[in-house]
Amino acid sequence: MGLAVAQALSSRSNEDWDLHLIDLNESAGKTAVSSLKNAYFHKTNVTDWDNLISSFESAFSTSRRIDFVFANAGIVERDNFYEKHDLSKAPPPPNQLSIDINLKGVVNTCYAALHYFRKSPKEEGPGPALVMTASCGGLYPSEFCPMYSAAKAGVIQFNKAISYSYHLEGIRTYATAPGTIETNLMTGEEWKSFPKQYFTPMSTLVKAVTHLVDGGDLEDSTRRKFQAEEAYGLTVEVNRGNFYFREKNKFCDADMEAMMKFTSMENQLARIEMTKAQTNGTSKI
Repeated sequence: MGLAVAQALSSRSNEDWDLHLIDLNESAGKTAVSSLKNAYFHKTNVTDWDNLISSFESAFSTSRRIDFVFANAGIVERDNFYEKHDLSKAPPPPNQLSIDINLKGVVNTCYAALHYFRKSPKEEGPGPALVMTASCGGLYPSEFCPMYSAAKAGVIQFNKAISYSYHLEGIRTYATAPGTIETNLMTGEEWKSFPKQYFTPMSTLVKAVTHLVDGGDLEDSTRRKFQAEEAYGLTVEVNRGNFYFREKNKFCDADMEAMMKFTSMENQLARIEMTKAQTNGTSKI
């Protein structure tokens, strides 16, 4: 998906993009950038903070700005979470690499992106865009892949949680929830267990992501619209030939809505400042 979006941006005749692709697979990465204009490859492990930040540093030092970050690294879990083990022994730990890459890697990338968006020169236009890849498995439970499903659901909620604070700095964040797209996430043999008539074309995902990157007023396949000033923090489900802006979760009642307001940045920063003042003995009551 990352390569397909890069190819779409590279092919635009009216825009000049510097493209920085990161991946752990060095051979595939170098092959990818060889077919793109103004493209650079950085071998990167998104679960290794020093390695990830080194790639951001390299990209920024080369291009002197970052306008779009696609937090797209991901894997699917292949272990059977429900496997039975010898009951006379303690069980082995679960393989949580899916969580490390699909959720922690996205968190790391979004945290780094904020720093480099802040460093980038400000210009007229919609401002920087940060797009995270979640999954339909983050919206609908995936029984065989519970950790994958949990991680992708975490990405969706993480995007909602950071969107307002990022927006205050002119940064638009989104989480896509693609349906089944035939990528290298699984082998050809593994893909055979899925009926192809329900697959989502890569072109639909690319259309959705580039629509988000371009910014301005946004409209989905149902003609649901968001004006530019409100078009951020969206969860964008992508399936077959369409993409949909998902509704936000509704509060169970007015009391919950009122209580959640106290988790806002404004309230919590005020609490932290009050605690600091009391610790320093400067508070006045």
